Amino acid sequence: MAPEATSVGREAEGSSDVVAAIDEIDGRSHLVIADIARDDAWIAVSEHEAVSVDEIR
Repeated sequence: MAPEATSVGREAEGSSDVVAAIDEIDGRSHLVIADIARDDAWIAVSEHEAVSVDEIR
């Protein structure tokens, strides 16, 4: 994640509920982060490219 990241859109009205999970996509494990309160508000990265929060502290 880029430390200088900025929003590319305005925040959706109402609440959001962001969750993360490891899921299989095309037979490979991915870290998926999604706002389950909104349709099509998710991102996935292959698990081996994801960084643990403990590793960046």
